[in-house]
Amino acid sequence: MRRADKAARIHQQLDALYPVVPIPLDHTDPFTLLVAVALSAQTTDKKVNEVTPALFAEAPDAQAMAAMDPARVQALIQQVGLAPTKARHLVQLARQLVDLHGGAVPASFEALEALPGVGHKTASVVMAQAFGVPAFPVDTHIHRLAARWGLSSGRNVVQTERDLKALFPREAWNALHLQIIYFGREHCPARGHDLSTCPICGWAASKKRIREEAAR
Repeated sequence: MRRADKAARIHQQLDALYPVVPIPLDHTDPFTLLVAVALSAQTTDKKVNEVTPALFAEAPDAQAMAAMDPARVQALIQQVGLAPTKARHLVQLARQLVDLHGGAVPASFEALEALPGVGHKTASVVMAQAFGVPAFPVDTHIHRLAARWGLSSGRNVVQTERDLKALFPREAWNALHLQIIYFGREHCPARGHDLSTCPICGWAASKKRIREEAAR
């Protein structure tokens, strides 16, 4: 099956499974979304949602976060991975937002990626979910499923993002990246997964891929 045909069928199945795709990170505005996404690296969304209420109670905006001691931020987010580094970056990020953007989150990939601790994936999530700009953030779920389904070589996330953008319509990117994440969590785990019985892997993965993963 051609990649384009496979992508179209996967798109149809994901739309049927997830007609509505809520944003998994709790937030109220672009700033709280940016902070939540920055915290989510190497940490589950569930854990992030557990620590952000206390953090946002003390720092609901960039001005309040910029005035905090990084040690206090670290104490509030201690349960997430890389807490010391993330706490330092969050305070630096907030101060930069105040100094350069009047405390607002910029709706620009370039400006977002210039912020401390913000990479392309985080910027893509904020652009897509806060500002509605078409983007295709690639997390670990999307990276491995794109490879399993034969939609990308899986060499690196940059190539995966490029391949997926070429295969799916631009207007669907923002919903699709969430749909694939939900599918990966609910139907298609990284290990101990029988690809042959999966509603998408069962037909989209190559026989070689199914054999390889079964032998792990």
